[in-house]
Amino acid sequence: MSSKTVETLPEATVLFAGDSGDGMQLTGTQFTLATAHAMNDLATLPDFPAEIRAPVGTTYGVSGFQLHFGSVDIRTPGDEVDLLVAMNPAALVVNLDRVKPGGTILVNSNSFEKKDLKLANLKENPLEDGSLDKYRVIQVELTRLTRETLKDSGLDHKAIDRSKNMFALGLSLWLYSRPIEPAQRWLTTKFAKKPDIRDANLELLKKGYHFGETTEQFVTRYEVTPATLPPGRYRAVQGVQALAMGIVAAADKSGLPITYGSYPITPASDLLHALSRYKNHGIMTIQAEDEIAAIGMTIGASFGGSLGITGTSGPGIALKGEAMGLAHILELPLVIVNVQRGGPSTGLPTKTEQSDLMQALFGRNGDAPMPVIAASTPGDCFEAAYEACRIAVKYMTPVVLLSDGYLANGSEPWLIPDPDSLHDFPVEFATEFNAEEEGEEVFWPYVRDEQTLARPWAKPGTPNLEHRVGGLEKADKTGNVSYDAANHEKMIKLRTEKVERVQQDMKPLEIFGDEDADLLIIGWGSTRGAIEAGVTRALNAGHKAAAVHLRWVNPLPADLGEVLSRFSTYLVPELNNGQLVRILRDRYLLPFEAMNKIQGRPFGPSEIERKIAEMVG
Repeated sequence: MSSKTVETLPEATVLFAGDSGDGMQLTGTQFTLATAHAMNDLATLPDFPAEIRAPVGTTYGVSGFQLHFGSVDIRTPGDEVDLLVAMNPAALVVNLDRVKPGGTILVNSNSFEKKDLKLANLKENPLEDGSLDKYRVIQVELTRLTRETLKDSGLDHKAIDRSKNMFALGLSLWLYSRPIEPAQRWLTTKFAKKPDIRDANLELLKKGYHFGETTEQFVTRYEVTPATLPPGRYRAVQGVQALAMGIVAAADKSGLPITYGSYPITPASDLLHALSRYKNHGIMTIQAEDEIAAIGMTIGASFGGSLGITGTSGPGIALKGEAMGLAHILELPLVIVNVQRGGPSTGLPTKTEQSDLMQALFGRNGDAPMPVIAASTPGDCFEAAYEACRIAVKYMTPVVLLSDGYLANGSEPWLIPDPDSLHDFPVEFATEFNAEEEGEEVFWPYVRDEQTLARPWAKPGTPNLEHRVGGLEKADKTGNVSYDAANHEKMIKLRTEKVERVQQDMKPLEIFGDEDADLLIIGWGSTRGAIEAGVTRALNAGHKAAAVHLRWVNPLPADLGEVLSRFSTYLVPELNNGQLVRILRDRYLLPFEAMNKIQGRPFGPSEIERKIAEMVG
């Protein structure tokens, strides 16, 4: 029988932080797996350092993994941290502002020597100078305990020290009553061919788990009961995995082969890695020599009858701009995935932002509008990817799909959808003449569908349907090169109108919160979770507020104007310096107030809640 008291919590937030070599991403991932097995709702935020080889022990090399889990509805990776596991002083310095007053900080006390403090730019030892008095600090000699446990393992000194994260994982699992078996199974499978490493890590995992039970430093452990989720089959999914599976679903439902061309760039590279595993599903992946080649290959694939998809981040979109305009004037289906990161230039390559919206809308020469869809959660990346592919084919247009670093790297429980519930994905290739010229039947490549304004898609080699494409302006219907002024204006307006008609495929907007409120919060992309959690908190505090989320940012939903007319005050939170808010002000001439955060981190619900209280109070 346990001698510890057990306290039940509705939710908790844990943050693992240390050097890149300390295995914090692995530790956080395994804690997440255990939490999924415990049937809690959850959301994660991996936080990678931008430096590939930062000096060990410095603040530049700190890697973190934050997890928010509970028996309640979890919409964000958490505001304030309940438990910070800091493997060294640098990890403590970088993440201390995230810990709530009264929260727990578990440190590896062996790493707080003078040299460690100097690397973290600390003049005094925070474990001794009183700067941590408002927190509950637990000092555990992780390094010493790890070395003692593995002294007879046969592993070298470096390998032993690198394993101390398993001790920390075991202790954290015990503290929050997480099952240890998922981590044990993972280690057994991962290191099946390296039994010495497998056995050492399993021993440390158990040692850490039992340490919590036997040490007097812990008098209480916590329990978070399972969440009540809609019935169905779930899996924990990262946004980048969901993007890949959405593309695979599009290939399956459409019957189209898909060609994905990409050049490695953080944080979009993982999509190339994920899709490369699905070659048996008709997915061809190409690592191109540069961004321009990547989009050129995919435009060629779409011309040939495949669905071309290319993925990158903001700097890559800048390089693809001219070819995106080419896809627009050719009117070929193409999906351009932008996993946004902090900018400008190289910026913050491992941090999240929403700062590429204007680029997605206007970042091409000439009038070249494209539909722009934005995913809102890691799981929603599946639906957004599938819908982007479907709209690209239905309207014969390139589509921009916006994700970001937080969504791509974060994870959540995902209710696996019934394939029959997905939108139909009909694909028709032209096979017959569609016009008459000088008494003969001919094929004109720019004759349009009355509903969608899409032009026919004719595969090269289809008998009698030879046609010309290129970057010069097209004559209406025939597709011949045209310098006629009136025709140019007509074609610009036709291509623009085609994008506007995507509104036909949009669901009516849903208002979250109090529809009788004066304040409406408008969000897009990854801000959804923080906004809706903030609105919920505000409602519980007696403040009236509502929110609406935009899946499509171009074209804007047809019913947005009517929804806006029901409210008098407007707030637009964005992880940029104010981009959607400018679009809304221009379109609707209403007093939209901007709320901007440009720190490489997502909004927390408390930030939204405070702003609501300020505006309505």
